[in-house]
Amino acid sequence: MTQPAELAAYLERHPETRFVDAVVYDLCGTAIGKRMPVRDAAKLWSGGVAFCAGITTLDALGACWDVNGIGFSDGDPDATSYPIPGTLVPVPWAEVPTAQVQIAPAPPEGAPHWWFDPRAILADIVARFAELGLRPVVANELEFYFVDPKRDERGRITPAQPSRSGRAPEAPRVLAFDKLDEWAPLLAEIDAACLAQGVPAGAATAEYGGAQFEVNLGHVDDPVLACDHALMLRRIVKGVAAKHGLEATFMSKPFADQSGSGMHIHASLVDDQGHNVFDETTPEGDRLLGHAIAGLQATTYDAMGFFAPNINAYRRFAPNQFVPVNTSWGINNRSVSFRVPMGGGRARRIEHRIAGADANPYLVMAAMLAGFHYGLANKLTPTPPSTGNAGEEADPDMPLRLWTALDQLEGSSLMAEYFGPRYPAAYAAIKRSELEAFMADVLPREYDWYL
Repeated sequence: MTQPAELAAYLERHPETRFVDAVVYDLCGTAIGKRMPVRDAAKLWSGGVAFCAGITTLDALGACWDVNGIGFSDGDPDATSYPIPGTLVPVPWAEVPTAQVQIAPAPPEGAPHWWFDPRAILADIVARFAELGLRPVVANELEFYFVDPKRDERGRITPAQPSRSGRAPEAPRVLAFDKLDEWAPLLAEIDAACLAQGVPAGAATAEYGGAQFEVNLGHVDDPVLACDHALMLRRIVKGVAAKHGLEATFMSKPFADQSGSGMHIHASLVDDQGHNVFDETTPEGDRLLGHAIAGLQATTYDAMGFFAPNINAYRRFAPNQFVPVNTSWGINNRSVSFRVPMGGGRARRIEHRIAGADANPYLVMAAMLAGFHYGLANKLTPTPPSTGNAGEEADPDMPLRLWTALDQLEGSSLMAEYFGPRYPAAYAAIKRSELEAFMADVLPREYDWYL
């Protein structure tokens, strides 16, 4: 079989390659797909690879709950997926020389895409900005922990032990260089893997939690690509950690007494000439920034089920934790939901601080951009900016339980308008099924409390 140009060029550079992973991401952002021997890899480009169309609806258990006609109800049809151009990259942490390529499903007959594909939903929302003459420029920041793969006698995890003896693994040491130095080999290997895969990793910082770090990704003017980068980063971090006998987790709140892990999005909008329309030195900068923030304020509670997709994610939200508990905004203020960082002019942007690091990046980005678009299209006005501690008290209207967030998402006409009329209800049904499966077992604390 004739090799496609992209594959042939890759194998010329990496002749040792034994396998090619065809990768797609499920609803929780887990990499799934098929591993093909390199001798058969050309088939990916010529005929695609087929597996069930509902693969992007799999939950944390890898289960398809057959909701809203996705699964057994529609005969569980296959979709044929093809490589996304430019995504064939090496897998540096693999023991056997392996490449990976991201794939996307071909649309069903008569439709532009599968209505439940988060990546395609995001692409649709991004396209709406063309009618406003604007283009989003975005970047993700993700926090994570290195953890010991061994559980304690009660099944709990602990932060991974630093390389220097005598150092308590739970010691926070936020922004400390000695913490970065202790983990330098792993962080350097993560950075090298990002470079090899074309993921624009930037600064790495030591966060508040023991063995907790953040990696910043570079700004791009393609929000779909930015979310591809976020998911690739999550796979890189987990893969490199496993190579060194550790686990890495992007779980929102892995430790009750330590900092949670968030996914922050920095976003601006540029016009057809590439000018940042939030630039405060222009006549319209403040007004357009205000519209975008007001749109976020109007849509955030409806989208909480996307920002916090599981029962653990809601443990992250508490007053005085630098985690948003309302829809406040402010300038250079980390206690708000929507922060306008220092650095004006062309660099002026909004930092969306609500989502957990374990949320689906496509859905988080889609919800954030839906808020931008709604505020701009309707010329909404934001509340006054907050000064001081805006996170001292939670808004009682903010849905801070999974079940209330899913109810609000399912009943939201705004989310249905942007995500499609069927998607919010389908997503809510999947997450409710996951929650019911979680609650089906007797939890250890029940014995402690009720025995």
